[in-house]
Amino acid sequence: MNSESLDPSNATEHMLDKMQQYQHQLGRIADALGPASQYADAAAFVTDLGGLFAKAAIDQFRQPKNALDLYAKAMGDYAALWHYALLKGQGMDSEPVVSPEPDDSRFSSPQWSESLWFDVIKQSYLVQSNLIKKTFQNKDSLSAEETRKLDFFAQQWIDSIAPTNFPLTNPTVLEELQKTKGQNLLDGMKNFADDLQAGRSARMVEKEAFELGKNIAVTPGKVVARNKLAELIQYCPSTENVKSAPVMIVPPWINKYYILDLSEKNSFVSWLVGQGYTVFVISWMNPDESYRDVEYDDYLELGPLWAAEVIQSITGSENFNAIGYCLGGTLLATYLGYLANNPQAPQAVKSATFFTTMIDFSEPGNLGVFVDEDSVSSLEKQMEATGYLDGSSMASTFSLMRSNDLIWHFVINNYLLGKSPGRFDLLYWNSDSTRMPAKMHSCYLRKMYLENRLIQPGGLKILGTEIDLTKVRTPSFFIATELDHIAPWKSAYAGARAFSGAKKFLLGESGHIAGIINPPSKDKYGYWFNKQRLVKSPDKWLESAEYQRGSWWPRWERWLSSHSGKSIEARNPGSEKFPALEDAPGSYVRL
Repeated sequence: MNSESLDPSNATEHMLDKMQQYQHQLGRIADALGPASQYADAAAFVTDLGGLFAKAAIDQFRQPKNALDLYAKAMGDYAALWHYALLKGQGMDSEPVVSPEPDDSRFSSPQWSESLWFDVIKQSYLVQSNLIKKTFQNKDSLSAEETRKLDFFAQQWIDSIAPTNFPLTNPTVLEELQKTKGQNLLDGMKNFADDLQAGRSARMVEKEAFELGKNIAVTPGKVVARNKLAELIQYCPSTENVKSAPVMIVPPWINKYYILDLSEKNSFVSWLVGQGYTVFVISWMNPDESYRDVEYDDYLELGPLWAAEVIQSITGSENFNAIGYCLGGTLLATYLGYLANNPQAPQAVKSATFFTTMIDFSEPGNLGVFVDEDSVSSLEKQMEATGYLDGSSMASTFSLMRSNDLIWHFVINNYLLGKSPGRFDLLYWNSDSTRMPAKMHSCYLRKMYLENRLIQPGGLKILGTEIDLTKVRTPSFFIATELDHIAPWKSAYAGARAFSGAKKFLLGESGHIAGIINPPSKDKYGYWFNKQRLVKSPDKWLESAEYQRGSWWPRWERWLSSHSGKSIEARNPGSEKFPALEDAPGSYVRL
């Protein structure tokens, strides 16, 4: 060992230097936090939520037997855990009192099982979690809406107090602390101060690692048309021949279109072009205050209706296949309803595919926690002032719905382990949020979520036409995902049954994004498929469905091919009437 390292004066100097660095970062954090008045809205929200918890607590006191049973069970579990610890401490075998779910990655470190200390901490947390959950369940004084909200935020509480979120009860953090001699916490404080000063939450990705058109959104193509709300991109062919019917993709405008064109290995667009299709995608404008009066009707008129005319003109094909993703799928369903109720309109859509799409909003899942009358009214006041809903608000909501993966994982990585965020194309896209026009978003929340009008025949009037989805006879294919927290698969299934035409439904593994961006080359997630008709019960459908390992893309493409016509010579982007304006990914995606 270096004798210099044993010199007390050197050790003292090193300690003082570390303390000065800690003090400097603490000062930056204090400056970034600013006056308490900045957090008045958050305080009001917490107070309102506290009232809900108090209401549930009063209900608990009204049912003393239930409360005593719950706490007796918890005390029994703690006593069993103490007995377990005594036996294990003496080297004797004993079964755990409670175990985490198999897919709970928070406790993946071997220390959570090999170390008795951390094993007991883990099990103690799980016993406490079960007590909290059951304490706030099935309260007679709460409405169904209040119960759902309470359950959701009780889970947020449970997630926030996990031992993995604190340095002294996270074995991985303690190992890093020992290895770096405390540098990880210092780096973590710097990361925290940087994020506070930038007005952001814990970063998910190193944004500087990606550049649009360079290593993300890279599939070659041209912008062939543009209006005030959308650009239309046509991709260059990569095969000598293509199917005669082109493909129009309608992405959501909650985020950028290139979720379907990430890095080359993850690009759905690139894969689809490689299968011999002429592919068009709508790239939406990221609206500012001047778009405050843009309506849902405008997205239909300046989106699918406009794009269809351009596609028909460029390709000479009267028919095309359409794909809608998430909110883009909701708009595609509206488009089909509009066409079905306008016999004089060109019936140009040969088939329609829906990725994780809500059409029936009666069971919106956890997103319903944030969409009630009070929440929508509050958002409308906020949007009245700005003219739009800022993208960060939507991103924060979606992150809360998967807080362990999208919040606490990055808190631990960035602030406790002191590491930099990774380079992951999907997370880069996720952080590239967009704004929502005030009038459109208000209509969407009220007419869809609160009133569920799209599923009701004649319940929604768009561009002067009453929408009745039961008249839609276009062949359709619905892809939902098992763990979707935005468009729950059973809700997507209910929406699929609204159409009258031939329908297919497929359930993929994973969630809203990873279950869709599942290229065959990765062989990562499988899916369930049932050749039978869509029975009323999604559970019954799943019981008789067959599980298939691997990506669903090839199975779906075989279906798409059957609606795509003959093979013709490949088409280059644009035409005399619609010459190329610029290279993909275009201008709107950069706003």
